[in-house]
Amino acid sequence: MLPLICSAQLLLQLDFSIVNVALPTMQAELGFTAAGLQWVVTGYALAFGSLLLLGGRIGDIVGHRRAMIIGLTLFALSSLSGGLAISPVMLVVSRIVQGGSAALVAPAALAILVGSYLSDRGRARALGIFQAATAGGATAGIVLGGILVQFIGWRAVLLVNPPVIVILIGLMLWRLPSVAPRPGNRKLDIGGAVLVTGSVAALVYGMSSGQENGFGSPITILALALTVVLAVAFVFTEVRVKQPMLPLAIFQDRARRGSLIVIALAGMIIVSYVYFTSLYLQTVLKLDALITGIAMIPATATVMTVSILVSRRLLPRLGVRGMLALGLPVMAVGQLWLSQVTAHENYVAGVLPGLVLTAAGMGIAIPAAAFGANSGVLPALRGVAGGLFVMAQQVGAAVGLATLATIAAARAASSGASLLDGYRLAYLIQAGIAVLAAVLALVIIRKRTLASDASAAIPVVKESP
Repeated sequence: MLPLICSAQLLLQLDFSIVNVALPTMQAELGFTAAGLQWVVTGYALAFGSLLLLGGRIGDIVGHRRAMIIGLTLFALSSLSGGLAISPVMLVVSRIVQGGSAALVAPAALAILVGSYLSDRGRARALGIFQAATAGGATAGIVLGGILVQFIGWRAVLLVNPPVIVILIGLMLWRLPSVAPRPGNRKLDIGGAVLVTGSVAALVYGMSSGQENGFGSPITILALALTVVLAVAFVFTEVRVKQPMLPLAIFQDRARRGSLIVIALAGMIIVSYVYFTSLYLQTVLKLDALITGIAMIPATATVMTVSILVSRRLLPRLGVRGMLALGLPVMAVGQLWLSQVTAHENYVAGVLPGLVLTAAGMGIAIPAAAFGANSGVLPALRGVAGGLFVMAQQVGAAVGLATLATIAAARAASSGASLLDGYRLAYLIQAGIAVLAAVLALVIIRKRTLASDASAAIPVVKESP
């Protein structure tokens, strides 16, 4: 079961990053405008981030295995249509459907994983491997995308998905347990679903627009204002309805609340440091795209190794609070190291230590946050909890990347500054974010053992009869 779940997660992360290498070729062949091209990436991220909570709730209603298989089927079909696209609109729509179908798969994967391991140690180990697959997919996408575009063409980055998914679905039907959904839990809160989806979509779009057009532009201000209005309406709706899509009592547990805050802040760092490091390696050190992807492999290998071999041993001893207090400062040190890079840096001596330290901190902190956010949840809410965790990470990534990219660009444009000065400032801010996350983890999450972390994480939410 575990390799199948991790393979699905790796595929989702791989497809998020694999198209980045192919964007120039897509633009040349299909005739994208500069503004339209960014929707190949933004469309996927927008649909994925905004539909995660709804996707998790659907999984709780129809069954997590069924939701995962439906999501993977849609993902394969949209990959096929994207790979055969003959116009920019066809490709963008395919990427949006890809993101929406991924929002069905990701929460279901976490829900199946959490529900399949009864012991805390087994669950901690499984979540470590799951997070390792997440990290592996992100970098593998950059490397594989470069190889496919260079030797086959941009369509291969999408057409590689359907045959892999066909095999994956066949194995899932054979090996994954089919658990019937509880009959009393089949009502979907339509109002809440529309409001939360609209709120997250407006936020992701607003941050993307702010990065491209400036945060003072009318469309950006309108999108961010709409985010606040819809979010307030969502909370008001969830308090009043009998079967809310997101029972607010799920936030009563301090470990879950702290873990969600931490993963949102960590999401700001994870995406941004990969973004700025890729730009630094290409624009400052003048490496090509494929070599840049290869240069990021040590970071991925470190995350995977630490998540699989170290976290599963430390988490039972230190608990969620202790792991976050250990991993986040290590991330901060890695970002501080990168904030000192120069225009003539030696990769091995100047860049690699920062990458490895940041990745090691991620390998310690992220599995712990996943454990804190997903353990102890009632079976009827596991999909929602999984969707909430991934959504927090995606929202953090969108806010962090847009904000830090804007700050870095402003710094680079100031008198006497350069692109390198902007990158260094971004790394320094990311170090501060890691320290802030560590402080919040210590303040919010109580000190306790892993077993009590899990037992105390159960929210005071009763299932419908």
